[in-house]
Amino acid sequence: MYRRNAFIDRVRNTATLYLIIITTILYLLQNISAVFFGSDLLLYFGAKINAFILSGQFWRFITPVFLHGSLIHIGFNMYALYTIGPSIERRYGMRSFLLLYVFGGIFGNIFSFIFSPNISLGSSTAIFGLIAAQAVYIYKNRALLGNAANPMLRNVLMMIAINLFLGLSPGIDNWGHLGGLVGGFLFAWFAGPSYGIAENPFGENVVVREEKREIMVVAGLILLAAAIVLLRLLIR
Repeated sequence: MYRRNAFIDRVRNTATLYLIIITTILYLLQNISAVFFGSDLLLYFGAKINAFILSGQFWRFITPVFLHGSLIHIGFNMYALYTIGPSIERRYGMRSFLLLYVFGGIFGNIFSFIFSPNISLGSSTAIFGLIAAQAVYIYKNRALLGNAANPMLRNVLMMIAINLFLGLSPGIDNWGHLGGLVGGFLFAWFAGPSYGIAENPFGENVVVREEKREIMVVAGLILLAAAIVLLRLLIR
């Protein structure tokens, strides 16, 4: 019997797949740039570098999400994205999933900008946002998940704790991880999917999805991020 590749089965036609492909291509371009130009131009123009952000290069709050410093760095992050991305994307839908990923990355880099003077890059900020969203989803839907909810939530919280502990190692931007958690938590809490029980016209209890005003949440998070950056610029 013909069996399709498990990786393709898991991420086929998903934003997760596109993110992995785009990030991998950019990493290859980073290495090509280093070979032909003697320096990583994508890192120079896209990494979180505080001095450049202070000069007005605000795109550096998102571009670091797609750049990496080594094969181990990108390998670990893309494996994490492959592991948790598809299940979260199925719950959120492609558009909301991408917004969640972006906001995790933006808030991670904002925290790194405020609290760390070091150059930073990598998709772990956005991935921590996904992990936070997973915890929020389990907590808000614990009534429907039943007895499985508490063990699932403990596992996610343990994952967060372990990764934050590992982030204490030199060279790892734990402030970015914390910011990613904040961004992912805020987006998931106010715009993430949650479900309730309602009675249909035949008197049967059915699961219904509660609609969120996603555009309002996005606008609010943009304003919050802008306010944090503006405050940092005013008190520098």
